Amino acid sequence: MIEPRIQRGQEWLRLLLQLMGVPSEVKAELETPIQGSNSPQEEPDSYWLTIDETNLTDEQIGVLIGADGNVLDAIQYLANASLNLNQTQEQQASYTVELDGYRVRRQAEIQQIAENAAQDARASGQEVEIKSLSSAERRQVHTFMKNFPDLETFSKGKEPHRHLVVRQVP
Repeated sequence: MIEPRIQRGQEWLRLLLQLMGVPSEVKAELETPIQGSNSPQEEPDSYWLTIDETNLTDEQIGVLIGADGNVLDAIQYLANASLNLNQTQEQQASYTVELDGYRVRRQAEIQQIAENAAQDARASGQEVEIKSLSSAERRQVHTFMKNFPDLETFSKGKEPHRHLVVRQVP
């Protein structure tokens, strides 16, 4: 039997795509915890909802991803907001919407940005600011940086000009 939260996510995204005029299948799987994340029991289960791009044109894929992933981010935000609305804590889940490998590529880019910021902070002893990250991407950097006990991260500023800061632990 399919887990209800994963099935709810698949059905929601499949219906949204159908309403958008780009019907496609949606594959869903449980995301494995990111190495170095602390106490995964505190976080809701996390699922990847992958849109099957087989029958989509390059133009449709581009529109669904959007500039800098902004459309995919919006779809993901709507999925999380609507699928967790009126759900108990135990029924809530975190959904990542993937299309054409965008999230995997972006995660690799974000990890590289974080590693570079860590090196710069260590080398200079100064705070290093990382700009132009979405809130989800900032959260990824915070989680990744927990692997480095000599560094700390925090966010500064207000949306849409919020950015992440990396610095050595005083």
